[in-house]
Amino acid sequence: MSIEAGQKVTGTVTGIAPFGAFVDLGDQQSGLVHISEVASGFVKDINDYLAVGDTVEVKVLDVEEGKIALSIRQLQKDSPQTESSPSNETAKKSFTPRRPQRSKASSFGRKQRPNDDFDALMSNFLKESEDRLSSLRRNTEGKRGGRGGRRK
Repeated sequence: MSIEAGQKVTGTVTGIAPFGAFVDLGDQQSGLVHISEVASGFVKDINDYLAVGDTVEVKVLDVEEGKIALSIRQLQKDSPQTESSPSNETAKKSFTPRRPQRSKASSFGRKQRPNDDFDALMSNFLKESEDRLSSLRRNTEGKRGGRGGRRK
């Protein structure tokens, strides 16, 4: 079977790396689904979406010098979203994160809300940063040598 760009193929995930997943396409051919082509949103950990042994439907993006570039994201974008289609239901199941996403907390211990605008976040950061710097200066000023420093 000759693989060409634009073709839809079904394969099995044979390996997972931090940058993508290797898919066996049969006839001793395999390709790579880059992490950016797994889902439409940001994929931090590919293991949340795919596991070794999963059967996936992929779109061939490019075949060059024996390397086959594949995409799951573009196939999902191309296919019409009908509820009765079994292939769409399997796509929805396999490409939703396997683990629930944890809420992300900022480094200052408060949860970020999507409604916060950038200016408010930046002003809070600057205020807290200045407070921390002033307390650091206050604590280290007397410990330096030189004129005016206290000595024990």
